[in-house]
Amino acid sequence: MKNANIIGLQEEDCKKIAEKLNVLLANYSIFYQNTRGSHWNIKGDQFFTLHPKFEELYNNLVLKIDEIAERILTLGATPAHNYSDYLKVATIKESQEVNDANKSVENILNSFKVVIDLQRELLDITDEAGDEGTNSQMSDYITEQEKEVWMYNSYLGK
Repeated sequence: MKNANIIGLQEEDCKKIAEKLNVLLANYSIFYQNTRGSHWNIKGDQFFTLHPKFEELYNNLVLKIDEIAERILTLGATPAHNYSDYLKVATIKESQEVNDANKSVENILNSFKVVIDLQRELLDITDEAGDEGTNSQMSDYITEQEKEVWMYNSYLGK
């Protein structure tokens, strides 16, 4: 945690934030792979609608995965990188339902709920620690994802 003093944070706070960010990273990584699976395997009359939408989403997720890993490094910790480690801590589980349009969208909505909840937890932790960098990152993600949730819910007619 050698970066803590340089960026003006307490070492213990950096460690706690980085641990929670690694849980978020694990969930994003499973979310990403599930979305790629839906992109590859979607079938039916919604193919032409959802195939590009899923690609847009997984491209966005991979950017966030990189940004989260880099934030963990900024805090002086090491980002996890093995799927076996991700599966141990992620709340999002690997999806087997990647062919059906509605089930794929429901899986995406459930995944958004998990990451948004984790990001809100991080908002509280980072606010208390004075970690504006991580706090701002999480706030930006939440703002963007709330709109995505609205759009995917609208697709389902909700």
